Amino acid sequence: MALYPGGRILEAFGEAPMGLETRDLPGRNLSDLVSVDDRANVEDAMLQAASEGSADAAFVPAHDTQGWCVLDVRRMSSTRLVAALRDARAQRTREAELDEARQAAEQQNAGKSRFLANMSHELRTPLNAIMGFSDIMRQRLFGPMSERYAEYADLIHESGAHLLELINDVLDMSKIEAERFELAREDFDARDAIAAVLRLMRGQADRAGISLRGDISAESLEAEADRRAIKQIAFNLISNALKFTPKGGTVTVSAHPVGEVLEIVVADTGVGLSPEDLARIGKPYEQAGDADQRQAGSGLGLSLVRAFARLHGGEMVMESRLGEGTTVTVRMPVLIQAAPQARVAEA
Repeated sequence: MALYPGGRILEAFGEAPMGLETRDLPGRNLSDLVSVDDRANVEDAMLQAASEGSADAAFVPAHDTQGWCVLDVRRMSSTRLVAALRDARAQRTREAELDEARQAAEQQNAGKSRFLANMSHELRTPLNAIMGFSDIMRQRLFGPMSERYAEYADLIHESGAHLLELINDVLDMSKIEAERFELAREDFDARDAIAAVLRLMRGQADRAGISLRGDISAESLEAEADRRAIKQIAFNLISNALKFTPKGGTVTVSAHPVGEVLEIVVADTGVGLSPEDLARIGKPYEQAGDADQRQAGSGLGLSLVRAFARLHGGEMVMESRLGEGTTVTVRMPVLIQAAPQARVAEA
């Protein structure tokens, strides 16, 4: 192919794209084979190959508006180029089918997220009534009742609280997947949020015969973050650790500053995870453990922790060995550095 406007074809070999004959190509301009809309791109590719050594372009052929060709151009000399032209109609069709399938999957996933969000809202309304009235019964606000009925009221309230946790997890994840979750940032001491979760979970740990230890920084952990998200991170990590730690084991929760990074670490002496489970855990709706352990949650706990950490610009890292326990570390750059106090000169 000679290098002059249009790219005169000097010789042609091999099989031409559909609708063309190889013997008819010599003497024609390459750009004449290209649709008007794509002609400038092909001519730019030839000029680029002449100056830089190589270039490529894709175009609709002038003789077939449904076709698709790919051109790979290389420089042979200052006045000549060699070009490989192939019919890419089948490739483009496959790519279009894959793109269509991807869009359909994304639409289905978005529809699932919307359904879960709507369903969660619908479930919370009657559940709040159930928990409210069962709490009234537990407190015997309208008079005494038998011990058996009081026990039933406690079970109703406890089951409702567990169900509400699952619904909130599903609702939060559906919002995150739909990119509709917004952090409610405020300034607060993260120690208070984490200590509150420790107090809440201590009863569950005692009933399970597990030692729950806290190692919280003595210095302030003043943070600009979503308070509920920080509490949810601590709650989900501790809940997960208690679920996989047998009686007599230990769960240790630590929170310390690393510069402007808040580092929360939850380590347990539990059953640990296999490499296969470790690779899956943290993805939405994925669970590990036996049937009873899987029934204890939605499979969203760790995926929510990871999502909340990323929304704060941070990360979640898991380390585990089967039979040796698990350590989960969350790091988020949310701490507010205290302004240095001005020194007062002595007279």
